[in-house]
Amino acid sequence: MARWEPGTRERLQAAALELYVTKGFEQTTVEEIARAVGLTERTFFRHFADKREVLFDPQHGLQQGFLDAVAAAPADATPLETVASALATAAGFFDDERRSWSRRRQSVIAANPALQERELLKMAALETSVAQALRARGVEERAAALAAGACITVFGVAFLQWIADGEERSLADIQREVMGELGSVAAGLADVVAAQRG
Repeated sequence: MARWEPGTRERLQAAALELYVTKGFEQTTVEEIARAVGLTERTFFRHFADKREVLFDPQHGLQQGFLDAVAAAPADATPLETVASALATAAGFFDDERRSWSRRRQSVIAANPALQERELLKMAALETSVAQALRARGVEERAAALAAGACITVFGVAFLQWIADGEERSLADIQREVMGELGSVAAGLADVVAAQRG
């Protein structure tokens, strides 16, 4: 009967992460994850396609948050204003309670090249989705690609800072700082282009 308890998915995720950290991702089996919370492998597979998805499943909600924010941005918002709104929404997924889990998750991914590749593919898919959402708003192809790329770059840089040891600022605060730095870099690039034209 335990398999019908509420929170089964979250219990499996917590048990899996604990095992990945202590034993290693490759050394941990689905059977061990399920057994750690008194469930069966069959129950595990009702919730996750494989043991990797325990680490990547929450990204579906994150992606939908990005896309909903892009769609909800004011009609007259620029592409960068639109992705700034999406970043602010995404930051809401990562409160202080989630920071410890995210740090541990990242340590597991950093220790496994196949998981690193999976993370890169998920981020690339997120960038593609954001670009498509921008194009659906009427943003020109190249501008949509640049804005989506900037969005995911800011998110990635800020997220790694957010999970750094000793970091206590919110993800939203760090994202604003990184966006400011990106603005400085872009301004410098504009000067380089102007000088080349001159």
